[in-house]
Amino acid sequence: MRAQIKKFQNVEKKLSDTKGKFDLFALFLREDSPNKWDLLISADWARADKKASINIVAEEIRKELSDQELLMLSRLIILDKDDATQKAIQEARQVEHGLAEISDSDFLGLAIKHAYLITSRKESS
Repeated sequence: MRAQIKKFQNVEKKLSDTKGKFDLFALFLREDSPNKWDLLISADWARADKKASINIVAEEIRKELSDQELLMLSRLIILDKDDATQKAIQEARQVEHGLAEISDSDFLGLAIKHAYLITSRKESS
């Protein structure tokens, strides 16, 4: 999994540099999901046009991951700025262009078996 995480880190860094910073860029393995990961992202630019942003992120992921690695993804979710789950994650861990892991946790009812946070940053006041 480490090799795949590095590829997601490359995607996050490239999009941060070209589109704008992420508030959240993280892979989550839900408790009820059989080895399928969700990619949760939050960024001002991504929320501006969610459909186009999903296409942009998906295209960058396709450039980095093999066809076999793509099968590990269940869905890509763009979170709203005021999403309570996002705020709970950001309270739990802070990281930018790095890696933090979370195991066996619950974020407001979302049971997480494992998570990789590549960026999780609170908006500066």
